[in-house]
Amino acid sequence: MRALVVTAVAAEADSVVAGLTPHPDANGPEPRTLPGGYPITRRDLPGIAFDVVVGGVGPAAAAAGAATALALGPYDLVVSAGIGGGFQPAAPVGSLVVADAIVAADLGAETPDGFLDVRALGFGHSVHLPPAELAALAAEATGALLAPVLTLSTVTGTAARAAGLAARHPLAGAEAMEGFGVAEAAAAHGLPVLEIRAVSNAVGPRDRAAWRIGDALAALADGFRALGPVLANWGERHERHQRHEHR
Repeated sequence: MRALVVTAVAAEADSVVAGLTPHPDANGPEPRTLPGGYPITRRDLPGIAFDVVVGGVGPAAAAAGAATALALGPYDLVVSAGIGGGFQPAAPVGSLVVADAIVAADLGAETPDGFLDVRALGFGHSVHLPPAELAALAAEATGALLAPVLTLSTVTGTAARAAGLAARHPLAGAEAMEGFGVAEAAAAHGLPVLEIRAVSNAVGPRDRAAWRIGDALAALADGFRALGPVLANWGERHERHQRHEHR
């Protein structure tokens, strides 16, 4: 099985790669650069190979980075990974959230009666659903909250915005900027998608002094340390099921 992991920035990719490196002194393949300037690093674990690519910040950049990597090699799974804001009290700072739904939460239109997403406008869909079994297994293995993760082009910085999002998405666990873009690229290639977020700050008023980016990056590495075997086992079962269906 081969999985593509897409992060926004290099620090997130470094944490993912650290989590996928069995021993601190293990030597993996050197990073390389894809067309478009996307850095990509490979790590191999028993039963699964991971390519970790830095796709850029925001849904459009993430979709472009993911699509570039997907066009250059066969993959079985795509994972959007990084840090993000957590909805309190469900997702405290330093915890992990695995998406059971990847939601484009600000893609749509404001109206006098409130926000309408693109589905309500008749322009497509606003939600991607990861494989339910895989998401549940990933959450269990990493100790993560299993909940919707919102994708926003503008992250939340006020109490009013946080309250509005919570009212529209009462089950949401986290917000970030890339998941839906990565999911769109995965869907275009007919591939399943997963999203995992480490919480660096609370969703609400912007308070940089309260951010815990280092703690979140450490949690992300720990999450991928636990996630590798889960994805390998799921991939093996998924391949057996596909072979059975095609007999």
